[in-house]
Amino acid sequence: MLHINGLTYRIGGRLLLEDASVAVPQGHKVGIVGRNGVGKSTLFRLILGEIPAESGSITVPRNARIGTVAQEAPGGPESLIDTVMAGDAELAALTAEAATATDPQRIADIQMRLADIDAHSAQARAATILSGLGFTEEKQQGPCSALSGGWRMRVALGAALFAQPDVLLLDEPTNYLDLEGTIWLKSFIRDYPHTIVLISHDRDLLNEAVGHILHLERGKLTLYLGNYDSFERQRREKQALTVKLRKKQEDQRKHMMAFVDRFRYKASKARQAQSRLKALSKLEPIAELVEDRVAPFFFPNPEKAISPPLVKWDKVSVGYAENRPVLKNITLRLDPDDRIALLGSNGNGKSTFAKLLCGKLSPMGGEMAAPARLTVGYFAQHQLDEISPERTPYSYFSALMPDAPESQRRAKLGAYGFGAALADSRCDTLSGGEKARMLFALAAFHAPHVLVLDEPTNHLDVDSREALIMAINDYEGAVILISHDRHIIETCVDDLWLVSDGTVRRFDGDMDDYTRLVLEKAREARRGERQPARPQAATPSPPPRASAAATQKAVDKLDRRMEELRGKIEILDKALSDPAIFSEEPKKAADFGKLRVRLAAELEELENQWLEAQL
Repeated sequence: MLHINGLTYRIGGRLLLEDASVAVPQGHKVGIVGRNGVGKSTLFRLILGEIPAESGSITVPRNARIGTVAQEAPGGPESLIDTVMAGDAELAALTAEAATATDPQRIADIQMRLADIDAHSAQARAATILSGLGFTEEKQQGPCSALSGGWRMRVALGAALFAQPDVLLLDEPTNYLDLEGTIWLKSFIRDYPHTIVLISHDRDLLNEAVGHILHLERGKLTLYLGNYDSFERQRREKQALTVKLRKKQEDQRKHMMAFVDRFRYKASKARQAQSRLKALSKLEPIAELVEDRVAPFFFPNPEKAISPPLVKWDKVSVGYAENRPVLKNITLRLDPDDRIALLGSNGNGKSTFAKLLCGKLSPMGGEMAAPARLTVGYFAQHQLDEISPERTPYSYFSALMPDAPESQRRAKLGAYGFGAALADSRCDTLSGGEKARMLFALAAFHAPHVLVLDEPTNHLDVDSREALIMAINDYEGAVILISHDRHIIETCVDDLWLVSDGTVRRFDGDMDDYTRLVLEKAREARRGERQPARPQAATPSPPPRASAAATQKAVDKLDRRMEELRGKIEILDKALSDPAIFSEEPKKAADFGKLRVRLAAELEELENQWLEAQL
């Protein structure tokens, strides 16, 4: 399906790809891995044709469609569901043409093609995707312009998934998703009928959703069969074999050189010594195994312990507007050695609870008890945008250590992985991972009793995530973790708290139980879309009706579609009224007849919906 042959590419004189080749089989799911900065996103740009390669070629079968998530998030007045449906260019073009076509043959061709691409279920498919990505039915009908940047990127992802290209390229698709969205996406990728190539550092996603791992390292592409754990095992075995062969070769070199040194000046052995010198010159050296070192993370332990509980909540409510709490009736306690993950969809209040714990929000009601000397370190992804671009990591640490000598400040920076070059670099030149590392250092600088980590793994590659896990597990204070990365939750957390239905409570189960709960809710949502529940006459409390404006909007949409169908049926009736079509073009007459039956059935269904909307 996707063939890369001898690809070479440089950027700014730096070699990213060197004679790289790989063949991705049709219909397979492939995860691309590699350290940050090795060129994974650049490879996608080369595949999409956005930048030219220095040499080599990238080929896909003729007429195969390559798709990806749009770089610019949608932000217009169009509804979310219309924006997602517009992601399928063919469907959008055919739908637009169907509204204006007057030639009976063209009408038939359009309608046949719409049937082939399952256009009648397009809106339901788009709604299912948006629901999986965390959008309620009400939000799906709202404009993109009402969403924040992260939510708009979810819509862009939804449009790419809806289009169903033959080759779908996804670059860190979980970065804007919560855990629930990530669980749904894994299921979607597994069931996707075509080829997917995705860049991800989410170990759990790479273990459960892909069948091949494509490793980009030192300009070369190597395809491994299996998931990420299988790749790691194969890679370690390969590295061990390389080390073994290199040692064997070095022993061979030493043995040959010892013979040469001993006998090169002895007449009877001179020829043999020269022969061994020639053999040495032809002995191809085995490439030395170079392991890129990952700078460790470091969270200093609290200097003075506090007796449990650290924090106790008793029927606490919290929010942003008076008398409108986001969360209420919170009754929990946090102890010094707790490791807790907050579960729940984005928008349910996880960050609100984190801000309550950090003192950024005060309780509206109930009682929250905590010692006066309790310190909390807070890391959140949005803080990346608040870093001053002209400052340096050294300037930040100088502000935190005003009376300390320079050597002490630099020693502290070094402990957090900032050598001399990085410490004096402007923040706007740092990578996303380096900025995140600096925020970790600032959050933990004063050795807090509690660390609150809100999506800490974004911008970190797989190896850096493992280093972060080690640092969290070495830390002796309490940890509150919000993450879409199941791997870090399962390796760092002991208890799960669920944020839903306007409160926070303990979740009785593990991540497998929670995953089953999320997928079951998604299945129920899909069943509800296929079989909408009708209110029963005997029901004492009927469900609330839609607003008058929403009802009128739905009625107007039905009116437009019914008028369009009546026009198409009228054109087909006119064509079928000519007796000559049955004798001269019987196949066309049959196609027109089948199409008229289908359009008439759709019109009848829409008329029933129109009548129900009027009740």
